[in-house]
Amino acid sequence: MKFGIAVYPGSNCDYDTYRVIRDVLDEEPQFIDYRETNLKGFDCIILPGGFSFGDYLRPGTLAAHTPLTSAVKEFAEKGGLVIGICNGFQILTEAHLLPGALMPNIHGKFVCKPQYLKVENNKTPFTNLCKENQILKIPIAHHDGNYYIDEDSLKKMEDKGQIVIRYCDKNGNISEEANPNGSVGNIAGIINERGNVFGLMPHPERASESILGSEDGKYILESILNYLK
Repeated sequence: MKFGIAVYPGSNCDYDTYRVIRDVLDEEPQFIDYRETNLKGFDCIILPGGFSFGDYLRPGTLAAHTPLTSAVKEFAEKGGLVIGICNGFQILTEAHLLPGALMPNIHGKFVCKPQYLKVENNKTPFTNLCKENQILKIPIAHHDGNYYIDEDSLKKMEDKGQIVIRYCDKNGNISEEANPNGSVGNIAGIINERGNVFGLMPHPERASESILGSEDGKYILESILNYLK
């Protein structure tokens, strides 16, 4: 399978993602410059973490208006799989490929730590190898991960199964204490209505080898392979 990894000025998790796709999953990754418009031949596009364009204006805004992101929109409209991780999630919301917005963390601090997550929807291309309500441990690293959406839209998303993962404690309890950034409903990752665009703040590429403390990120990455195959 061929994975395209978007590279914007300021991306810094692109090489981490590349290595995991190549050396852990044994699949074919390729970097894609932010000025590129041709995505022919790719099975999945990954928008990695980092600080695209220095997070000027707000995280993801400038990247959302590049030629590559326009091509990603077209790719998604045709049914292609797209996953945005951390800054990639921010780009997807700014590009209106996903609903809602990512705001500064409620405590105003950058947070970087392992985080427990509860899988609420395991019937997506990105979570099909997970069990329902499975608890994953995957690192987070962000200053603007506070997901917001209005109450009515949130209810519609919940009804349609678009909330994929939520922040929780090690026992799976979803609480204010387990929420690292103030996200509404402890939301850590969502999917579009069609089910082919996934955004999440946790970094699965940083939890794909035991030496890093967790391999739970492979559930997400290998789910993509399982879906494509």
